[in-house]
Amino acid sequence: MLAKGEETYANCSLTVLSGFFYRLVTIYQKMKTMIMILSLSLLILLAALILWGSGIQNKLVYYPDSSVPSEELLKANSIIPWPSSLKDHRGFVSIDETKPANATIIVFHGNAGTAADRVFYVKWLAVLGYRVILAEYPAYGGRKGKVGERAFVSDASETVHLAFKQYGGPLFLLGESLGCGVAAAVAKETTVKIDGIILITPWDTLASVAQSKFPYLPVRLFLKDKYDNIGNLGSFKKGIAVVGAERDEIIPVGHANRLYLALPSKAKKIWIVKDAGHNDWPMFVDTSFLKEIMDFVRSHAKG
Repeated sequence: MLAKGEETYANCSLTVLSGFFYRLVTIYQKMKTMIMILSLSLLILLAALILWGSGIQNKLVYYPDSSVPSEELLKANSIIPWPSSLKDHRGFVSIDETKPANATIIVFHGNAGTAADRVFYVKWLAVLGYRVILAEYPAYGGRKGKVGERAFVSDASETVHLAFKQYGGPLFLLGESLGCGVAAAVAKETTVKIDGIILITPWDTLASVAQSKFPYLPVRLFLKDKYDNIGNLGSFKKGIAVVGAERDEIIPVGHANRLYLALPSKAKKIWIVKDAGHNDWPMFVDTSFLKEIMDFVRSHAKG
């Protein structure tokens, strides 16, 4: 048996230990509650950032223009609404009654302006014997719909299907800036035979461009749209022409180079337009430049 002093000391020790463990349990419960609150707060913050990021993405990536060209302007530029009237058009098609077209090229334009603004493609390519369709996006050029990768690619796939149904092949896709992402995604998804692709001022992936613009933010977590040109063209076997602008201030030419190097296809070639920027590159080229590019992709159409 313990002596009275020893018993008192033991009871005091138990009381101290009990108090200590009680405090530990209390601290643990408080920490557990704080961790739960902090985790929930982080999840809410992350969700808010994703929603915010998606909204910011749309404002940074898409600049829809709802303007519709007049009939007089269309006539002057030798294009007509396609496949029907302006009321329900999907773009514009070149009209050249002097000779039949030997192939069709569908152009997917960049993120600003409208399809009708890209009439210079018609002037370059129609004289080479190509039928040119200037495809328009949903929410652009008076068309109904919403912006976004899913909406654009789905609509573009339908455009490609209708063009092939109406005109047959050969059929080539030409993308410009954002349009490169649309063309690459369509090439991966469509069942229509695509005979070649031309990518002008492209990126490798949208995430790569976004990360370079915001290097200290986890932008990949916030991007709703991917436009992964490298992944989407990974299995494309026909000719791929990549055209970069040497002084591109919006999508630095390094992205075009990385895309070109990552493409597994052997039927690929890259051109760099010297001294040209993202928007003024058409001032540095002419029909002969487009002929060189088309001759290349056509030479691989049967590959």
